[in-house]
Amino acid sequence: MKVILLQDVKSLGKKGDIVNVSDGYARNMILPKKLGAEANAENLNDLKLQHRHADRVAEEQLGNAKKLAEDLEDKIVEVKMRAGEGGRTFGSVSTKEISAAAKQQLDLDIDKKKMVLPEPIRALGTYEIRIKLHPKVTAKLRVKVSEA
Repeated sequence: MKVILLQDVKSLGKKGDIVNVSDGYARNMILPKKLGAEANAENLNDLKLQHRHADRVAEEQLGNAKKLAEDLEDKIVEVKMRAGEGGRTFGSVSTKEISAAAKQQLDLDIDKKKMVLPEPIRALGTYEIRIKLHPKVTAKLRVKVSEA
């Protein structure tokens, strides 16, 4: 019996896959637990529509990420920190502080988990930080750390 998986099944496949299973396994395990649905014409058509919608949404997200990356190219976010002798800051600048400063200064919501800091920022100056907006799009944001 052909079945469309509605959820990931460990030894069978991922959500949205069409798999061939024995009739007993489908009747006793897959269908009662709502892990899958019978692959009839109506369900196959629904699956095709869901894939088209998912493709459209993914394309839209990619476009938004590219637009945001272009907007971030020439922007500078300024973070103020207390510093001692030689321009060394007390503590380090975290992605949380950079995200908050971007929200306040540029009115952009940038997730702190998407920022990539190769090493902590512990000195005054200007730094370039990579932001992974989408699996295919990486933007660069300049952060200026100045003395408060």
